[in-house]
Amino acid sequence: MRVAILAVGRLKSGPEADLVADYLARFSRAGRALGLGPATVIEIDGRRGGGPEAEAALIAAKLPAGARLMALDERGRAMSSPEFASMLRRHADSGLRDLAFAIGGADGLAPGLRARADDALSLGPMVWPHMLVRAMLAEQLYRAASILGDGPYHRGG
Repeated sequence: MRVAILAVGRLKSGPEADLVADYLARFSRAGRALGLGPATVIEIDGRRGGGPEAEAALIAAKLPAGARLMALDERGRAMSSPEFASMLRRHADSGLRDLAFAIGGADGLAPGLRARADDALSLGPMVWPHMLVRAMLAEQLYRAASILGDGPYHRGG
């Protein structure tokens, strides 16, 4: 099951971009034997104006055909890392070929895109900078592959 992260904004080179690239490479390596990956980031240019509604149209245009869409939103469902891993496993086992995560810009995702999403995921009740959310999601993808592959990375309950 391929994973796409559809993210509004451009992540400039630097420590954040390096962190995202590192975790996604780890996920792709660890997930290969599990039928997970690769994971890619598709950047959406949010500088064109129009706010979340315009960004939603650009996200929808980049959504892989037939993909299950998960919106990242503070009002979404909070999951533990093992629950997140189980969700990935269920989707892959169901034959899903593409899972996409949508990360909005500074003003979040448009209500219409959130409503269109198959599910919404919260990384907690705090609001996080949309650029940092990429790194947090990438890390959780790698952690999920480690959990599913009985790797040593995840030591939590």
